[in-house]
Amino acid sequence: MNIDLVMIGKTDSRTVDELIETYRKRINFYVKFGVVTLPDLKNTKNLSVAEQKKLEGEMLLRQLSAGDYVVLLDERGEELRSIEFAAWLQKRMNGSTRRLCFAIGGPYGFSDAVYQRADRLLSLSRMTFSHQLIRVLFTEQLYRGFTILNNEPYHHE
Repeated sequence: MNIDLVMIGKTDSRTVDELIETYRKRINFYVKFGVVTLPDLKNTKNLSVAEQKKLEGEMLLRQLSAGDYVVLLDERGEELRSIEFAAWLQKRMNGSTRRLCFAIGGPYGFSDAVYQRADRLLSLSRMTFSHQLIRVLFTEQLYRGFTILNNEPYHHE
């Protein structure tokens, strides 16, 4: 199984990029993990929120294939403990999923078309975090999930 994280927009922080790269390398020890950063929209001052979400959604949907299992990182999604997330990852790997795709939307979230395409919504917290920070939090949790599955001493309970 391949896992990809698809994100809207680049980060302005070198520190965020370095942390994501650190976890990307660690995750690749367990599974092929890629990070896809879609470009920010241009001239968004002239776009309504709905138009912006629609255009970002179209970009995101072009990254997906028919057989992909798509998980949106969304504040309305289900919250899981790290151990529950690891168990869910194991089920996906044991199933017929060839590509597991996690998505982080733009500043206003996802379009209706992206929500319709999604197989699952997952929330990392009921709190709101910046799109930059959520990238690091998610990649760390993905790494943590694999260390749990492999009984490594990273996670303590």
